[in-house]
Amino acid sequence: MRDPRTTPDPDQVVSEEPAQIGSPLVELLRDPGGPRDRQLLFGDHITILNRMESHALIRAGKDGYCGYVPLSAISPQTPATHRVTARATHAYAAPDFKSPDQASLSFGAACTALSETPTFIETALGFVPRQHVRTSDTVATDPAAIAALFLGAPYLWGGNSHLGIDCSGLVQAACLACGIPCPADSDQQAEGVGTPLPEDTPLQRNDLIFWDGHVALVTDAMTLIHANAGHMAVVYESVSEAIVRIETQGDGKPTHFKRLPRTG
Repeated sequence: MRDPRTTPDPDQVVSEEPAQIGSPLVELLRDPGGPRDRQLLFGDHITILNRMESHALIRAGKDGYCGYVPLSAISPQTPATHRVTARATHAYAAPDFKSPDQASLSFGAACTALSETPTFIETALGFVPRQHVRTSDTVATDPAAIAALFLGAPYLWGGNSHLGIDCSGLVQAACLACGIPCPADSDQQAEGVGTPLPEDTPLQRNDLIFWDGHVALVTDAMTLIHANAGHMAVVYESVSEAIVRIETQGDGKPTHFKRLPRTG
């Protein structure tokens, strides 16, 4: 059966045009003007499949997710030189932290340096502090440490930024930063990420626990981190307490346990 998240109606596909997201954060919509399915970050590479009056049908380069974004959010594709590695940063009007901030960028945003100073890189949105970026070939080694950057961020269904993130968005951000391919939604991740574990296998850091419609990342044998609607935030929680709480609220027992590949 065709999954519209990654395989749009063939009748709607009329082009394969490379581009990227030029806005700090944009909603990836199920239909033009419809509900949010995911979000895309500044610099995310996309393929335009169809241009319409105000929106374009696109495919996201990082995970193949398809949907609609405003044409105003699309820019020509350029190779990234840096990525934001802080939870969030600002793009300033000048290479001076006292100058006006023009945009807020989230962890994972991809930037092309137009010029550089000892303390800033110039991007299409403004000057970004060097302390908040690394070169685009930098690969992290600990997904749980990346997830911890979002600790306290508000829960947002379909969210992918420091302004709001959901369970699968958190896991995807952590995996992609460590060079681990990762789809967007938790059911896709349950099928396509990591190696299955027998239920009685002792948990270790960077294992994944899946429920129907939810995923959490293990930080140690007793603790996990996840974005969840119960707390409406990214939080640490006891593994045993989370399993009981989620089952008690009617969402069942864990469905999968997976082990991520080692990186670095």
